[in-house]
Amino acid sequence: MAPAKAGAGRLAIIAGSGLLPLYVAEAARRSGEDPFILRLKDEADQQWRDFDNAVVGVGDVAGLSALFRRHGIGRVVLSGGVKRRPGFREIHVNLKALMKLPLALKTLLAGGDDAVLKMVISLIEGQGCHVIGVQDIAPDLLASTGPLGTVSPNDDDLRDIAKGAEAAEALGRLDVGQGAVTVGGRIVALEGVEGTDAMLARVARLRDEGRISQRRKGVLVKLCKPQQDLRADLPSIGRSTVENAKRAGLAGVAVEAGRALVIEREATIAAANEAGLFVIGIDRGLPGGVM
Repeated sequence: MAPAKAGAGRLAIIAGSGLLPLYVAEAARRSGEDPFILRLKDEADQQWRDFDNAVVGVGDVAGLSALFRRHGIGRVVLSGGVKRRPGFREIHVNLKALMKLPLALKTLLAGGDDAVLKMVISLIEGQGCHVIGVQDIAPDLLASTGPLGTVSPNDDDLRDIAKGAEAAEALGRLDVGQGAVTVGGRIVALEGVEGTDAMLARVARLRDEGRISQRRKGVLVKLCKPQQDLRADLPSIGRSTVENAKRAGLAGVAVEAGRALVIEREATIAAANEAGLFVIGIDRGLPGGVM
C-alpha cells in the first residue's frame, strides 16, 4: 500500500453511525491512503476489522489527541451520525484544549448542530491536525445537478422544490435542520433533531390521518445551512431516504448539487427508479433554487 501523502500526516476518519464512514475509508484506501479509524464509542456501528482502528469517547479530546500522536495523524475527516451530545463527566481535555472548555460547554448546552461541529473542528485543529471534508476524500459521493435517475420532476414538483428550498434555507439559518417537506406549495414538515427519516415517518402519519392532501404528492428538499462549515455534516440521502419518501407518499427528493452526499449511490438511484420517484440535484444559484 502506498504511504500517506508526504508532509500531510496519516489520515484519520472519526466514525459515527451509518455507512458514510465506511465509504470514505474505502475511497481513501483506493487513493493510496492508509486511514486510521477512530470509532466513536456507542455511535460507530460498522465492522472495522480490515482497518487499523481504536475506540474514543465522544467528548474525550485528551484521548483523541493521544491517538493522533501515537499514530502520526495529520489530517482528520468527520463522518457518520452522532445521536447524542456528551455529558459533563464524559468530557476530558488536555492543556491545549483547556482554554476552550468554557466555550465548548456552553456550545454543547445551547448551540445548534452547526455550532457544535464548528467547535469540534476548532478543538481538533487545536491539537495540530487539519480537518478536511468528506468530499475531499470521496468527491464521487457529491450530488450532481439535474435528475440522478430516470424520473424527472414535473412543474408542480418544481414549484414544491422551490418552496421547500426557501423553507430549508430559513431553517438552516436558525441552525435547526437541513430538510423540509412541501406538499402542494404548503410546508408540512421541517427537520429537527429527530433527523430526516423520522421527519418522513411523521409526514407518512399525517397523511394517513388525512392532515395532508392525498391528491398531491410533494417533495423532500435538503440543503446545506447557509453558515455551514462544509467540512462536516453535509446533507446526505441514501436508499432509506428514498424508501421513507415513498412511504410518505412523496414524488421525489431534491438535494443541493455539489454540497450534498448521495450514499449507496447506485442502490439509491435504483430504488428511486423502481419506486417511480425522482432524485435531483438542484443549483441554488439559479432562479427559484432549481435547475
